[in-house]
Amino acid sequence: QVQLVESGGGLVQAGGSLRLSCAASRSIDSAYSMGWYRQVPGKQRELVALITSGRSTNYADSAKNRFTLSRDTPKNTVYLQMHSLKPEDTAVYYCHAIYSFHNYWGQGIQVTVSS
Repeated sequence: QVQLVESGGGLVQAGGSLRLSCAASRSIDSAYSMGWYRQVPGKQRELVALITSGRSTNYADSAKNRFTLSRDTPKNTVYLQMHSLKPEDTAVYYCHAIYSFHNYWGQGIQVTVSS
């Protein structure tokens, strides 16, 4: 089992910034991929950004040029730095990881962007 604990969400005004953190209970170097998804009520969960073990990154079009994914291996933590936030970025953000072909999710953290 792998636990993923998110932090850093909250309320921010449009144009502001937030940094989400996801701390894993296992070395992130052993993860096939780690990333962030988000979900709003009534819609499917969607990919925001992910990074693979080979350090390849994949960003949703909505996140490109605004969000940056990074990792801190000694802390087993992945970060999502979000800039120029928009009201449409409001969602519950979930950390996701794949270890040994198993999917793991964090509990989710609310990000609210006010206009």
